[in-house]
Amino acid sequence: MALYPHARRAIEDAAGARPVTDPSYDIAAARLEARAEASRQERLPMAEVRDVDAGGVPARLYLPEGYDAVVLHAHGGGFVFNDVEVHDGAVRRFATIARMAVLSVDYRRPPEHRFPAAPDDVTAAADWLATQPELADLPTFAHGDSAGANLALVSALRRPGRFDGVALVYPFLDPSASFDSYRTAADGFDPAEAAWYWQQYVAGPADLEDPDLAPLLSDRLGTLPPAFVATAEHDPLRDEGEHLALLLAEAGVEVVATRHLGQVHGFWRHTAAFPAAEPLMWQVAGWMRMLVGRR
Repeated sequence: MALYPHARRAIEDAAGARPVTDPSYDIAAARLEARAEASRQERLPMAEVRDVDAGGVPARLYLPEGYDAVVLHAHGGGFVFNDVEVHDGAVRRFATIARMAVLSVDYRRPPEHRFPAAPDDVTAAADWLATQPELADLPTFAHGDSAGANLALVSALRRPGRFDGVALVYPFLDPSASFDSYRTAADGFDPAEAAWYWQQYVAGPADLEDPDLAPLLSDRLGTLPPAFVATAEHDPLRDEGEHLALLLAEAGVEVVATRHLGQVHGFWRHTAAFPAAEPLMWQVAGWMRMLVGRR
């Protein structure tokens, strides 16, 4: 296992940053900084972009020319960070590549709004899509990265039959941190940071056993549509994502799972820094288009 040079550079660039576990860490300031950084990134033109009220949940709808399917997107950020603005550039790129409409959900975040606020919001947005005449009859996919992949998965589990496929990029699934990759592959993502995110998210100890928070515990995995699971080789979340793929296969779900060598957690949306980022978008888009073609 070897980190690729761009992944090593990303880790070096982040070295010395104040960890979220520091008692003086300022969540509000970090959110603003992420927005400022995202505002400097390339934003591809789109035929139409609308900020919408998706069943009481703020969201942004991206409509590329000639779209024939729709993707419900939940952003990553440990449940705590990022929003539709931070993911705007990545979502525009993915919508362009996939030639699909994308609804990016601005779900409520902890610690201000703890579980189950986020999955409730993403599920409400999924329900809203089914009420929109221009979108309701189109093939529909759930998609997310990291914590957003957790929320996309939970939305699909809550609404069996609603989605034609679920695409999960390095999903954040296991609050117990019980897999070996937390000890052997935690390059650039401290397991203590992962634990901190769960601490912000849960409202009480019982939540840790709730499959709407920890979907690896779900007894409904076999209800899922075809699934795509991508992991990064140097990521503490690697093994839980790959374990999910195995559980899905054993439950009879059609699943494709890929491990991206030399990569670290978070690479998916940083196309300027990680040469593997855009190819992963094309891979997910191609898998979705294959499913659209089958319909």
